[in-house]
Amino acid sequence: MASEVTTSQIPDGAWREVALSDEEYELILRLLETREPTPVELGMFGSMWSEHCGYKHTRPILGRLPTSAPWVLQGPGENAGAIDIGDGLAAVFKVESHNHPSAVEPYEGAATGVGGIVRDIFTMGARPVAILNSLRFGPLDQSRTVYLFKNVVAGIGGYGNCLGIPTVGGDVFFDASFSGNPLVNAMCIGIVDADGIVRAKASGTGNLIMLIGADTGRDGLHGATFASVDDPEASHRGVIQVGNPFLEKLLLEACLELLRTGAVVAMQDLGAAGLTSSTVEIASRGGVGAEIDVAKVPRRELGMTPYEVMMSESQERMLLVVTPEAAGEVNRIVEKWSLHSAVIGTVTDDGMVRILDDGDVVAEVPAEFYTDACPTYVRTAEESPEIVAARSTDPRRHADITQGQIGDRLLQLLASPNVGSRRPVFEQYDHTIQTNTVVAPGEGDAAVLRIKGSERGIASAIDCNPRYCYLDPYLGAQHAVAEASRNVSCSGATPRGATNCLNFGNPQKPAGYYQLDRAVSGLADACTALEVPMVGGNVSLYNETTSQPIKPNPSVGVVGVLDDVGRHATMKWDNDQLIYSVGAAAPSLGGSEYLHLNFDEVTGSPPALDLAAEKSAQRAVRRLIETGRVTTAHDVSLGGLAVALAKMASISGIGARIDSSVILKRSTRVDEAWFGESASDIVVSCALEHRDDIETQLAEAGVPFQLLGETGGNQLDLGVETIDLSVLRAALDRAFDLPETSGAA
Repeated sequence: MASEVTTSQIPDGAWREVALSDEEYELILRLLETREPTPVELGMFGSMWSEHCGYKHTRPILGRLPTSAPWVLQGPGENAGAIDIGDGLAAVFKVESHNHPSAVEPYEGAATGVGGIVRDIFTMGARPVAILNSLRFGPLDQSRTVYLFKNVVAGIGGYGNCLGIPTVGGDVFFDASFSGNPLVNAMCIGIVDADGIVRAKASGTGNLIMLIGADTGRDGLHGATFASVDDPEASHRGVIQVGNPFLEKLLLEACLELLRTGAVVAMQDLGAAGLTSSTVEIASRGGVGAEIDVAKVPRRELGMTPYEVMMSESQERMLLVVTPEAAGEVNRIVEKWSLHSAVIGTVTDDGMVRILDDGDVVAEVPAEFYTDACPTYVRTAEESPEIVAARSTDPRRHADITQGQIGDRLLQLLASPNVGSRRPVFEQYDHTIQTNTVVAPGEGDAAVLRIKGSERGIASAIDCNPRYCYLDPYLGAQHAVAEASRNVSCSGATPRGATNCLNFGNPQKPAGYYQLDRAVSGLADACTALEVPMVGGNVSLYNETTSQPIKPNPSVGVVGVLDDVGRHATMKWDNDQLIYSVGAAAPSLGGSEYLHLNFDEVTGSPPALDLAAEKSAQRAVRRLIETGRVTTAHDVSLGGLAVALAKMASISGIGARIDSSVILKRSTRVDEAWFGESASDIVVSCALEHRDDIETQLAEAGVPFQLLGETGGNQLDLGVETIDLSVLRAALDRAFDLPETSGAA
């Protein structure tokens, strides 16, 4: 029996150093009743009650999200969500943030973000098959933004490529609100037998707790609490984790082999809060206790204290629960993969998380105190008057353009970093490894991957427009769900599940909490209407520097299923095809890239979104692709219809002749008709002989459509102006003409 826990006087205010408020420390004292917490316990409370681990401001509102459906195999509460994709297989997926570390050290911050999300997937027993990302930066005319951008992209590629997992898609956006606080959201998808999903729930009194993988160092101390404070760069440069992708590859293969043996009772990766969160979570989920001795934890640095061992976020580590009889087999497999293992504790039946240091108790607290007793908050919500005024400002108050200016405005948009070619980004990623990628980055609205041994495939996209969410967080969040689902539908896949990463400012401020609260309601209503359950997610709050919050950015990743991966669509059209707009929603200049680029403003309401019409348009396009009548589909988003047509012509290497009179019927203004953005609006093309069939199908489905023109030639003929494809490509390629940078300044 371990000796009784001893306490020492906690210095006044020490709890604030681990991001606990005075009121929260008082709650801890009430829970412990007769004593103060030990330093190790205080650090563990700080980590487990951080926003990153405890979801203090989001737990009360996340319950609004729909999380179940007949095809959902695992919803929120585990390392990742899972959906049934047929043939006895499941897709396991999740998205997480590594924003604050990437703001301080962009290469390692982004790299370890990839490593962490990959571990969440193979911890569930799934082999990772795809990585996606969602990135946000300040304007590219700032030298620091260029430095962050280049190193984040390099970090993602450097880690993912070494792991042998293809990076197949993503989303990047530039806005001044992200200048001091970039967003780096990483998403991973894995495949596993539907009956082989592993949960992180400890069980079996006397079972062993083992730590495998990398040795523990001082890197990453207070990473979880670090993500729960404003202005991280100012005082937290020492907390960044350092990754080793080659070691993670070994860990991945070892863990998947271990799980195939049946020797493992539970598995949990050491991510945010390291050994603290992994130990607490496996105990709490299993309704058991856990006792570990930090003196048995392999270390790579001398003189580490129990506090440092428990708080370390050293990468490439995994916690296992195994039966005593299986320990030898576990050690054999771990050694086979040139990794270290150590038995550091046991499962107990008393519900306590007990931390020893060579037999001396340094922490002893019920697991439920770290989890169930974590306080939650419902704050005052009040929209910023500045945003109310921006939304109320008419974006159409500026003078309209003439038809003769359409070409110049189009080329200007194509050269914008928010619209231009992403080739300088995705060419750094190996998307061909594993040979499953059917639709590669830049070819379609969503990545498409085959499932080996099956005719099936999966498709995935991740989206969010922060300007829409700024102007109207409820409607903007709905747009995020709709666009990610629409992009998946444009590939031909049926959206089956979503995951989110809620990137917001300080929730303790009324304006910040208003955005968070309204955005979650928007996600919930859109997911319900489109029948896309939210099976998991992550929260990243306090994204502020010098009191300037980011524009709200609830990233939404959607995974869909194709019954026949051969029946898919891309953005590429062929010669002599008809071009249609399906859905044909009314365009709007509100919150548009055109408005920002030409007038440096974010005003008006985002485009209207009819979720029933959105669902019908997506279903109709999927049906056209499924029947083989359509192999080309691309949604209308940033830059409007003109940009969508220009991108399709450019990537196809085939021009088009557009009936400008049809385009101008979309609005009373020339600029809005061509460059206004819209929802539920998808451009498709088809062979001439399919015209009657397609128009009949769309009419029977009650989905509006317009015949825009036909493909052919080497120019984009807009009716009033003709632009060579080479000119379009040159404009797209100018978007990332970046200066060389040598440092962080």
